[in-house]
Amino acid sequence: MKKPLVTVALLGLLSGCVTTPPTVGEQAPTLPDERAEEAYQSIVAKYSGRKEIYDGFDTRVFAGATLQTLAFREARVRRRAAFQVLPESKVEQLLAEERAEAARVHKFFLGTHHNDFRYADFDLKRTIWRLALVTPAGEVTPTRIVRLGRADLETRAYYPYTGMFWVGWEVHFPTTLSNGQPVIPPGTQQVTLRMASSLGKAELVMAAQ
Repeated sequence: MKKPLVTVALLGLLSGCVTTPPTVGEQAPTLPDERAEEAYQSIVAKYSGRKEIYDGFDTRVFAGATLQTLAFREARVRRRAAFQVLPESKVEQLLAEERAEAARVHKFFLGTHHNDFRYADFDLKRTIWRLALVTPAGEVTPTRIVRLGRADLETRAYYPYTGMFWVGWEVHFPTTLSNGQPVIPPGTQQVTLRMASSLGKAELVMAAQ
């Protein structure tokens, strides 16, 4: 008779270990064109990674990140154009700006949900976190981290894995190593954004091209 009780208790504990924070607030905006929406969701999934950091059965941090590849940048700009009904001249201007930035920096959008917001301190000089971009060529640390603030409907329109109580960040990495070699060598299939601290480690893996 004891075994069923033990099983029920264990299932109860495991059910408390969730992989996403509770969904609160309005749904993220979507495009009326279902095929365009599916295509965007597919490209977000390709260039994004998601992980959690646990303390036993409790989740300390939920994290998601998207590498701003040229393909993703174009998809994001065209999604913005659809939402805002932008003229083609403006779209071409935005695409040119995105291409220029992509040549200078490897940029990620990072979204995090912390159970204790004291630890959402990536942009502080004395942050508890070490972020690194890990590739077949080695690893590099950020040259710049910008706190974008709480994720709102605008954020969620482009990064749908974020939620109402998430915080968004821009994380910049160099494109070349100290020896002049590219950080992401040609032909690289996947890269990893690693975030590590005394709270734990998360490695967010995504496509590189």
